[in-house]
Amino acid sequence: MKDELLFCPLGGSGEIGMNMNLFAYGKPGEHKWIMVDIGVTFADDTVPGIDLIYPDPGFIVDKKEDLLGIILTHAHEDHIGAIAHLWPQLKCKIFATPFTAVLIKEKFKEKNIDVTKFLKIVQLNGTVNLDPFKIEYITLTHSILEPNGLRIETPAGVILHTGDWKIDPEPLIGEKINSDRLKEIGKEGVLAMICDSTNVFSMGKAGSELDVRKSLLNIMGSLKKRIVMASFASNVARMETAFYCAEKTGRQISLVGRSMHRIFKAARQCGYLKNVIEPIDPREAKNISREKIVYLCTGSQGEYRAALSKIARDQHQHIVAEKGDTVIFSSKIIPGNESGILNLQNLFAKKGVNIITGKDEFIHVSGHPCQDELLEMFSLIKPTSIIPVHGEFRHLTANASLAEANGIKKSLVIENGTMVKVSKNDIVIETEVENGRLYKDGKIIVYDYESPSNERSKLSQTGLIIVSLVLVNNKIKSKPAIKTFGIPEFDKDGIRFDDWVMQALNNVLGSKNKGGNLESKIRNSIVRQIKSIWGKKPKVEIIFN
Repeated sequence: MKDELLFCPLGGSGEIGMNMNLFAYGKPGEHKWIMVDIGVTFADDTVPGIDLIYPDPGFIVDKKEDLLGIILTHAHEDHIGAIAHLWPQLKCKIFATPFTAVLIKEKFKEKNIDVTKFLKIVQLNGTVNLDPFKIEYITLTHSILEPNGLRIETPAGVILHTGDWKIDPEPLIGEKINSDRLKEIGKEGVLAMICDSTNVFSMGKAGSELDVRKSLLNIMGSLKKRIVMASFASNVARMETAFYCAEKTGRQISLVGRSMHRIFKAARQCGYLKNVIEPIDPREAKNISREKIVYLCTGSQGEYRAALSKIARDQHQHIVAEKGDTVIFSSKIIPGNESGILNLQNLFAKKGVNIITGKDEFIHVSGHPCQDELLEMFSLIKPTSIIPVHGEFRHLTANASLAEANGIKKSLVIENGTMVKVSKNDIVIETEVENGRLYKDGKIIVYDYESPSNERSKLSQTGLIIVSLVLVNNKIKSKPAIKTFGIPEFDKDGIRFDDWVMQALNNVLGSKNKGGNLESKIRNSIVRQIKSIWGKKPKVEIIFN
């Protein structure tokens, strides 16, 4: 049997988030593997009670003896967020650039896990040799420090994994995109490019942080009262811009929110943000006049427990927002967060606080490539084929079409669990492998199909009725205890639903035909009765004492 080169995503294909990608080389049954990224996605209202969602690593856990390492492209949560939770099942080497390494150390520290001997720091544009793989880090630009593409070389040829990227000629902090090396890689030959698809529907280019800085400086210079700016904590360039604009407009700056402090500390530790003014503690900032302070806050997505929400609800210990102050939302709206953000903005509006968003002013740029940048990358790399990732299916399909329309011979749209064989002249689907999702439910992790979230969702729609009975010879010995949750107290005629439950119960117990499963008969009778009155079928639990 011949050696073969394989690619398989376990997360991040068909969705934006939860990235986990596998590469393999060797003879069938004797493959050596590497993993690229190990991220999370955040739960929404469709899975109540769930905090985070991870890709299921079960397929590669079974092959962990042949897993050579985890290669991290950058430090966003959808690329590293699952590492402290899933790595104990793998216990392999971890490779990361300095800034990413600082942040994952913190994640492991929170779990009381020492990964010192497993964590290997890779310098920018450095290489990692994991025979039969030679991995070269390629510096790109994104919305976080030290984003990297990966040139993955094997005896069968080269794959370029872009990671998350855009082309920013003026990133302000961190290195510029290594266009010269990308061009060289293209000339050397690339079998396949695994490519970010997030902004494929957006024309033109994502835009530069320098232009955002110019705009924010003009805006802040025109404001007379307190400024509260909300942004993604991980966007260190935006953080640096906030410091710059505060200094230039004669203001001091205060960081608000745990994540903001954590990222600031990590950036400083890695040599960034050395020349900005020193932030002051919120406790000190409250003593500074309104026109002389900028608060840089977490909570741009309307998160209930984040700093910005506490300020909006007048629940922050040290910060108030008053009529005439301004809140700047220097971030995009992540799909699914619209209602939370609008509610937050309404709270500020009621206070007479001015609100500035991306719809009003140029105050945010994306970290992902738009069409012109994708075309430029296609031109630089000239891959034989492309496999779009990091997108919903509509993004992947559009990216594949864009690539083929611009000279790339073949594209392949796949989903999580699809194993692809990459060869000199072709990319073909080999098989489908085990894949799925893990839910973080409080302090435990469960498989998606084991999660009680579906039941929680149903209960939120139809409620619960619990009936406790003491029966002797199929007759009620004492008055049943009836407890309802999430069900109206009265029907449209003012009759209590408890009375309807009792009627349904008596219909069964008073029947001459009591054969079969009594519990089931009682349950079905109650469900039918309540549905006829309410129009909904509640969950019913019967307890016999």
